[in-house]
Amino acid sequence: MKGYRVAIVGATGMVGKTFLRVLEERDFPVGELYLLASERSEGKTLTFKGKEYVVERLTENSFDRGLDIALFSAGGDTSRKFAPIAAAKGVVVVDNSSAWRMEKDVPLVVPEVNPGDIEKHKGIIANPNCSTTQAVVALKPLQDRYGIKRVVFSTYQAVSGSGYKGVKDLNDGLLGKGPALYPHPIVNNCLPHIDVFLDNGYTKEEMKMIDETRKILGDETLRITATTVRVPVERSHSESINVELKKPFQIKDLKELLKSSPGIKLLDDPCSNLYPLATVAADTDLVYVGRVRRDESIENGVNLWVVADNVRKGAATNAVQIAELVIGKEQK
Repeated sequence: MKGYRVAIVGATGMVGKTFLRVLEERDFPVGELYLLASERSEGKTLTFKGKEYVVERLTENSFDRGLDIALFSAGGDTSRKFAPIAAAKGVVVVDNSSAWRMEKDVPLVVPEVNPGDIEKHKGIIANPNCSTTQAVVALKPLQDRYGIKRVVFSTYQAVSGSGYKGVKDLNDGLLGKGPALYPHPIVNNCLPHIDVFLDNGYTKEEMKMIDETRKILGDETLRITATTVRVPVERSHSESINVELKKPFQIKDLKELLKSSPGIKLLDDPCSNLYPLATVAADTDLVYVGRVRRDESIENGVNLWVVADNVRKGAATNAVQIAELVIGKEQK
């Protein structure tokens, strides 16, 4: 198998380091590896497959070496500037920021859901928001079998979704210190405030979930609303998803459908206290679904509880899966 020339942009961040770990675990065919970050991280070393690599400062010339794939997780401003530079030099960029997700000509991909959209890329492929990713993995089989009329998202999102600064706010709060990142202490609180508030009263995070879900599922008319909440949990996002389906269903059949769908592990035995937990999902790549029950307040309604590791499946692993699809296409 060909060895690919891979760059990681934002290599010293939480997701950047997880890129390395996931590439190694999945035995991605890395021939040459380049680690790129801001000037303040230049000279640091990171290990991949037992070998130390020195982090380079990201510049406009960083992609002048015949790279094949670049995994970006360095923020929207960096992606907006450098992703087009990389793409113009023949590099396939998989970007984890929100910079390109809603651009018409940029595919927004979750491999279990819409892998075919990768074919449309023009050098940049967007990785969805972490909370969107796990949600659409659970929604896709329902859409295909029953059709979806409406979705209500209520999320309970871990502080690692804010990177190292979010984790530090939680840990500092446990020591009695005040917050440096969040507007209020995260310890003993649930903050219904992720990203900035918009003119319509929603947060940017909530609108990301709405807009991205429509794009990934290929239905711009889909009725969706969302409330996103930051909770004092370090790892894994949890979501309550209420779905109104177009067709009648039997709960047993719906559970079997979810159980047999790619990327999903059904944990649903309330009598044994078995349901998805953040601690169970942490450091894994699956989307866990449970508490599957009929919504008796509407016709054809169902409630789901969906949990996944936001740093892995919600970010790094999904990006590496996209890269695997890219090289799979090349090898055909």
